[in-house]
Amino acid sequence: MLDQTSRGGGRGHAAEKKRGVGRGGWTGAGVTLVAASLVFVFGMGAPPRGTTEDAAQPDASKPNAAAPAARERYEEPIPGAAFRVEMVKIPGSADGRIKAFWMSATEVGWEAFDVFVYRLDEEAGLGEVDAVTRPSKPYLPPDRGFGHEGYAAISMSHKNAAEFCVWLSKKTGKTYRLATEDEWEHACLAGATTAYAFGDDASGLGEFAWFKGNAEGTPHPRGKKKPNAWGLHDMHGNVAEWVSGRDGQPVIKGGSYRDEAPALTAKARRAQEASWNASDPQIPKSAWWLSDGPFVGFRIVCEIAEGAGAAGAPKGDAPTTTPTTKPGGS
Repeated sequence: MLDQTSRGGGRGHAAEKKRGVGRGGWTGAGVTLVAASLVFVFGMGAPPRGTTEDAAQPDASKPNAAAPAARERYEEPIPGAAFRVEMVKIPGSADGRIKAFWMSATEVGWEAFDVFVYRLDEEAGLGEVDAVTRPSKPYLPPDRGFGHEGYAAISMSHKNAAEFCVWLSKKTGKTYRLATEDEWEHACLAGATTAYAFGDDASGLGEFAWFKGNAEGTPHPRGKKKPNAWGLHDMHGNVAEWVSGRDGQPVIKGGSYRDEAPALTAKARRAQEASWNASDPQIPKSAWWLSDGPFVGFRIVCEIAEGAGAAGAPKGDAPTTTPTTKPGGS
């Protein structure tokens, strides 16, 4: 069960992590809140430290692994947190079927998701947002002790991820949402036509992804692996990502730290299974949290306003930070 607890609890679950992940993978420790005095850039900002743009460049000797081209970016401040989401402009498809949009450089992190879940924006005196539904408080720490600051938020349902986008849209005046399945695949491959963004040979996966072959049963800090050609990190592996499927149903894409290489291809998809909430004793099961889904996360998309200029302003208000051109790594 995942409802009704404080955000600081859960230290008693640390021993679970030592025993490893069992049947869907809950291991535990408490939630560490972001310190208000620190400023983090969502993606490859200050944390995790020790990462540089040069270190994140793909090996040009590998197929479809040319260094990422310079991309337009902007940063969206998260209300109630000293934290910004880094957004990367994704070009539309050559056939015009997919329009250009902005996408977060990495999965959404706890630094942003905590504000939504625990109403930290209201605690900061920024007021309530009308017509926005917030999740029930998690009974167990949803990070399950894998890591908090610098890590992708996990264990949320599709409803939870979608409502985060509604909340952020209301707060910023822009249009944030989850990617469609077509948009996600387009952004993942970054112009390639192969199984992975870097080619068809899965032997190169370890340079771009955390998966069963190298993750040691745990998710890792965001943005530690090489980005694709459009500057997006962790599109393959680390945590799987909620999208709106072609059939109108939510699915996860990209695979996770628990999956073998075939589950990390751009085309691979997986619908929610009952086992992802098997240990939740509530009747009905939680609509907000996946008690056995610590491999599920999400990233966000921002729509571009029709008639926007070359900078491609997000739909809604003008960008909080003027879009800039920045070399490949986030």
